[in-house]
Amino acid sequence: MHGPVHSGSVLSLQATKAAIWRYIFSRNAEKIEMRLKNKIALITGGARGIGLGFAQAYAREGATVVIADIDIERATRAAAAIGASASAIKLDVTDLAAIDRIVAEVDHDFGGIDILVNNAAIFDMAPITEITEASYDRVFAINLKGPLFMMKAVANVMIARGRGGKIINMASQAGRRGEALVTLYCASKAAIISATQSAALALVKHGINVNAIAPGVVDGEHWDVVDAHFARWEGLKPGEKKAAVAKSVPIGRFAQPEDIAGLAASWPRPTAITFWRRPTTSMAATG
Repeated sequence: MHGPVHSGSVLSLQATKAAIWRYIFSRNAEKIEMRLKNKIALITGGARGIGLGFAQAYAREGATVVIADIDIERATRAAAAIGASASAIKLDVTDLAAIDRIVAEVDHDFGGIDILVNNAAIFDMAPITEITEASYDRVFAINLKGPLFMMKAVANVMIARGRGGKIINMASQAGRRGEALVTLYCASKAAIISATQSAALALVKHGINVNAIAPGVVDGEHWDVVDAHFARWEGLKPGEKKAAVAKSVPIGRFAQPEDIAGLAASWPRPTAITFWRRPTTSMAATG
């Protein structure tokens, strides 16, 4: 016969079990956070928003992160907030000479580049009857030309190092459909989707995986610009378009950068294998 079980004994047993689970979880969390240990990640447009969210996620998983942004002051502050594993470098992705120089510097200083995230982009909008050559040149220079030549430069150093790599291009759901007022932006993101598929086919033989993430609506200060454009062209009050779009999302809110950061962090992991498919199923989407 067992004697009576005292409440103190039960609490002690529960506390012991809880301590064991905390220990197991902490050890597993440590392993999870180190899945990108010794990896070098170069992120364009990483000083804010989605790019910054990716930089933070990579750093948490052990990667060394280089934030390349035209706003070097903000990039420097972002890197400092992340910690010793992050650094900042000024880069204008429309300057092809600067792309080649920065990629060569990062490759030399850090011993290679394992991950490239092409995140730098801009938004503009106007009816097709009102678009301008200046807007076209700027949107396509930043949203398409920059990522294309970043892929070229980084792919060459990845091939030279012979250890493969991961390239992630930020596309958009706007690249998978037309929008009456957003012709140029939609076209630039559609081009990124196509370029991603072509690059994936060309580089897979070198052990380089190329993927794109096509988010829906992701919150951030860039939406102040988007909302202002819609206010101008649709005669809306400031904030009205953003509120309407948020209501149209099935979950009732905008996505946050951290909602898609996990996907961006999972692809570069050593165990991740991705396959090219047709555009209707190959792009990751949120929102």
